[in-house]
Amino acid sequence: MQIKADFINPFLEAATIVFRDVLQQDLIRGKIGIKDSPAPSHEIAIVIGVVGSFSGEVVYSMNYDAAYKISRKLVPGLSDEDVKNEYKDILGEIANMTTGNAMNIFTSAGQSVEITTPNIQETQITSVRFNKKPTLSINLYSKFGRIEVNVAIA
Repeated sequence: MQIKADFINPFLEAATIVFRDVLQQDLIRGKIGIKDSPAPSHEIAIVIGVVGSFSGEVVYSMNYDAAYKISRKLVPGLSDEDVKNEYKDILGEIANMTTGNAMNIFTSAGQSVEITTPNIQETQITSVRFNKKPTLSINLYSKFGRIEVNVAIA
């Protein structure tokens, strides 16, 4: 399996920047593993396609509890019902910021890459299919919960 740190670190760094600057939370790197697909382990998946100097997918995933906690932090005045209706849009904004930061990091390193608009999926409701390909899985931790980052880029 050949997944270079140059492909992975910009996505991890971008998430760390957004959590620190927008959510006032540090992300702590945890366990790293290898999977045969970028399929998420949690109920919420943020799917990002990558093309350019290299191609593949990045999938951030979290459980509903983490998604709700993040939503409450960003929009504290929402009712429980509003959080249930709006959390995908709120996570979409976080994902857009993260993607933008990753693009800037790649550009600063002189790498030509295009990243698709993040797609937020509820994996228990929508069937999301992923091709089998070597995937590096990294766990990130914050007070909101665990976020799994699956990177399948070559």
